[in-house]
Amino acid sequence: MSLLPLLLAAATASVTPPAASVVGQPLIAPAIIDNNLEILGDALEAEQLKKRMFVDVKVNGIGPHRFLVDSGADRSVVSDGLAARLNLPAGESVRLQGMAGAVSVGTVEVAMLTIGKSEIGPINAPALSARHLGADGLIGIDALADQRLLLDFDKRTITVQDSRTPFAATGQEIVVTARRRKGQLIITQASIGNRAVSAVIDTGSEVTLGNRALRERLYGTRRPEKMIDIELLSVTGQVLKAEAMVLSNVRIGGLILNNVVVAFADAPPFALFGLSTQPAIFLGSDLLSSFRRVALDFGNRKVRFTMR
Repeated sequence: MSLLPLLLAAATASVTPPAASVVGQPLIAPAIIDNNLEILGDALEAEQLKKRMFVDVKVNGIGPHRFLVDSGADRSVVSDGLAARLNLPAGESVRLQGMAGAVSVGTVEVAMLTIGKSEIGPINAPALSARHLGADGLIGIDALADQRLLLDFDKRTITVQDSRTPFAATGQEIVVTARRRKGQLIITQASIGNRAVSAVIDTGSEVTLGNRALRERLYGTRRPEKMIDIELLSVTGQVLKAEAMVLSNVRIGGLILNNVVVAFADAPPFALFGLSTQPAIFLGSDLLSSFRRVALDFGNRKVRFTMR
């Protein structure tokens, strides 16, 4: 069976972190400002379950169905229940690498996914339990590779547009240029406690997750008194044990976020992105919702943050 590096980062924590605050005055070198990035296109009504964002999607022209938008997943997924209702053809079984480990799952053949006016397909999608997904499916970066994705946490809408479509500037956002690695956007203009860190935007996770290398860089081998143990539930149904801690600040480009809860664990996706040996962090929707809007331009390697 083949191994799909599916970064199923959607997770729920047993603790509720306090909301992070954003400070507009940069304390480090300003981010790269790009005044040419603008998100245009159809704004789709999105449902927010806790902090995660969902959107209506048609599968093979049938729908709408409720899908989780997960920029931390490299493959799109459908629930086993939806696959059965639509009688989707079965594909081969694959070895699926999730947030908490690997598991064997079946796949289904999807001719077309429709998000607003954007159409993606054909794709071979893993079929997972709707109970663990919390949705009819999951939109991953395979469906977003040439798209611009705007998450508006105030209006609770998601806007999707082809990256090649001409766009205009608003001049109100800070834009950070990212690197592409395996289709994912990795921000290198980030730091925690004056220590450089690679950051990945993960809209599918309700928690912000740091790797073991980051924990060791911050605390060495000691365990801070205020660090607590938590469990994270992957959409594969597996449980990942982690340690959670409130960090005084996380800096992204010229932005500073204070009082950020970060869970630390040796999650497999860090290794899949080549980030296991260097300090790295997956920025979850708990942190992203501190902003008014977050825009991901996969085609042009840009991430835009709009403060409240």
